[in-house]
Amino acid sequence: MRRLVHAAVAAPSVHNTQPWRFRRVDDATMDLYADLDRLLAVTDPMGRGLGISCGAALFNLRLAIRMTGHDPQVMPLPDPGERPDLLATVRATPGSPPDQDERLLYGMIPHRRTNRFPFDDRPLPRNVFLDLVTAAYTEGATLILVKGRTARRVLDLVAVAEGTLTAEESYRAELARWTGSEARSDGVPEHAFGPRPRNGELPMRDFTLGGAQAVRDRLPEQADFEPDPQLAALFTMGDGPLDWLRAGQALQRVLLTATAHGVAASLFSQPLDLRPPPHRGDHAGPLGHVQMLVRFGYGPPVPRVPRRPVFEVVDQRTREARRG
Repeated sequence: MRRLVHAAVAAPSVHNTQPWRFRRVDDATMDLYADLDRLLAVTDPMGRGLGISCGAALFNLRLAIRMTGHDPQVMPLPDPGERPDLLATVRATPGSPPDQDERLLYGMIPHRRTNRFPFDDRPLPRNVFLDLVTAAYTEGATLILVKGRTARRVLDLVAVAEGTLTAEESYRAELARWTGSEARSDGVPEHAFGPRPRNGELPMRDFTLGGAQAVRDRLPEQADFEPDPQLAALFTMGDGPLDWLRAGQALQRVLLTATAHGVAASLFSQPLDLRPPPHRGDHAGPLGHVQMLVRFGYGPPVPRVPRRPVFEVVDQRTREARRG
């Protein structure tokens, strides 16, 4: 169980909040819960980012189960009426040995990083991007390349959303709660902030807003980012809790596939953070709903960010005790 959970918690999460908990049901079954105490009320009021984060952890859990020669049977949202925080029940059943691709992706789990530093101008080879598209499709999602004028419009939307968020005191306070300290086991530490783009040429999320001036003074100077970022959008047909779980699993398969190719990635979600609470069914395009914007490229190596220890995310209580 420790090995499985250790793999699961290496998944990316919004602001590295790691909003998940796990419970062993029996020797073959594990529950994945949303840790609602870690929901970002300002940035993620609907829980979309939390759901995607937990979906990424679920994908890692599935991979770890496959390494044991078992097949993960996933029941998403098994009790939505009584336990909406119970996101999935995963049961391991006897299966075949893991194949080469599964072993490769599993081996990438400890090496995947979110890279907020400048990338160089090398384009992704066509076969690499096709592998990323296939990875998303395998998990029931769609990944498309965003380029040219469309890419610039998307980046403009990100910049406007970032400006709207940063103008809110509540957002800055929430950011301060989850940034800065190198000693804690969650949140975004200073070494992962990355430099600030010169002249605002790329609307990277500014994690310095939550810190004091002394923190800002220690951070890297402004830097020149790539003039034409290689952007992709991840879509799901629906836009509810099941779709967020699906998007998270697809995103993690895409990110691990990118890591296997030596491709770095960072994420943009600011325009999605500002979506109104009602689902936008009337505004869904032919590909469905955008769940994440991803920037791909070739960048410098970056250190890992901290993870909560396994004992901290494993709940020993039974379902009945949790209901009580």
